[in-house]
Amino acid sequence: MLSLCKSVKVSSILSRHSTQIVNKDVLAKTIELCQKRNVIIPTYEQMFNPKLVPKGIVNELKSIGLWDVNPRNLFRITWKNEPKEFGGGFGETNYLEIPKEITGIDAKIVVLVGKYFPTGSHKVGATFGPLVEKMVRGSFDPTSQKALWPSTGNYCRGGAFNSSLLGCKAIAVLPEGMSQERFDWLNSIGSEIYGTPGTESNVKEVFDKTHALKAEMGDNLVVLNQFAEFGNPMWHYAVTARTIEELYNNIKGPKSRLSGLFLTQGSGGTLGCSMYLHQKYPNMKTGCGEALQCPTLLENGYGAHRIEGIGDKHVPWILNMRDMNAVIGVDDQDCVDLLRLFNEKDGKDVLLKKGVDRETIEKLSLFGISSIANLLGSIKLAKYYEMDKDDVVFSIATDSAGMYQSRLKEMNQESGKYSNTLAHVHFNTGLMKQDVSNVLELTHVGKRRCHQLKYYTWVEQQGKTVEELDRQWYDNEYWTEKLDQYKLWDNLINEFNDKAGIINKY
Repeated sequence: MLSLCKSVKVSSILSRHSTQIVNKDVLAKTIELCQKRNVIIPTYEQMFNPKLVPKGIVNELKSIGLWDVNPRNLFRITWKNEPKEFGGGFGETNYLEIPKEITGIDAKIVVLVGKYFPTGSHKVGATFGPLVEKMVRGSFDPTSQKALWPSTGNYCRGGAFNSSLLGCKAIAVLPEGMSQERFDWLNSIGSEIYGTPGTESNVKEVFDKTHALKAEMGDNLVVLNQFAEFGNPMWHYAVTARTIEELYNNIKGPKSRLSGLFLTQGSGGTLGCSMYLHQKYPNMKTGCGEALQCPTLLENGYGAHRIEGIGDKHVPWILNMRDMNAVIGVDDQDCVDLLRLFNEKDGKDVLLKKGVDRETIEKLSLFGISSIANLLGSIKLAKYYEMDKDDVVFSIATDSAGMYQSRLKEMNQESGKYSNTLAHVHFNTGLMKQDVSNVLELTHVGKRRCHQLKYYTWVEQQGKTVEELDRQWYDNEYWTEKLDQYKLWDNLINEFNDKAGIINKY
């Protein structure tokens, strides 16, 4: 067994790193750029609690659209944006409680809504940490280096958006089979784009192209890999998890239990919120999902699927498998069928006949394909653990149906116009008949098996070390050290803003 160093307290980590500036000259250039672009960087604490945002900034947002390439939209990287396209302020957390008429179960399923972030996805949060922590330490020069965002969809969109706000050039690498909306938007924002062979499951091809670009451009390129950058789960640990905790405390009843969290694996970033929640609710069950057509965690399997945005065929470096309780396979056919049910007129008519209220039906467009996968996985998790009316399961709608209008058109062209009959079939097969098949409750050995799959991608192919791989498994402090560093970044962000001086007028 690996001989481990002694544990280090988080407080000492913060002290040790509080003055760690990589390059003072680069930092000075970054500050000058932000001064010219009128950039103020929000803290993690402000993103969790936007009531801490200066009133002058809130007033400025009244004249700024949610998707506008304006530096003040950095302050809209929060779950608490007013749900409007232009001029919104801040309010309560955007969420939707899914009624029993849709889930078919007594347990409550509560879904945080990602549509009301800039770009229409919470991935602007996942990309914030990897870029900003480098800028405020002088380890990334936005005046001369490009930020490369390897992705299967929304991550590179979030990265390109944040790059534009902060004044640096972005490169997006993503599978060419992703929805056309992603490519159109990346073009509109001026990002360099490289499409790679395949679709969601073809992550290695994305990595291969990334390596080729890095070899070609050298130090002029900084790779911000969502599957390996700890700033990704750190944002969810610091912001998403505490948002869920706060929301639960606001909606819970006298006998409620925060019993479950389900999220598709994807980059492993969003699942970072589980580590915070398990500290507060140790009996909570975390379900880690993947497409049934590519059962990497379930069966060490492979394949292609249509749940856009969740990369597969590997275990992300930033995913803590010790923290997972179950692996759940979700059928991609159910996901695309329900996209039609939730958005086509005949589908909405059937939902109304099944007792779903009109207000909820109109809000189902808040669910993109991976969001539907999260909903179905939540149902399977609740059924497997036999949860009842006092149990609350949380999940996340990463993006909305607005990102998949081209897919709806394609399905109508390929399969014919949507019908009342199809809607009844999809309601029954996609929702009411979800069962506990393809659910694997993880033993200690099962968790270790999944963890050890990281070796083949990250040590053999991506240059990680066996020593750190073992630390992830054996060192109890490893993950806390990584994710609690958001407190350090808040200190450095405040220092950066003070040096830039723009914050002073607020």
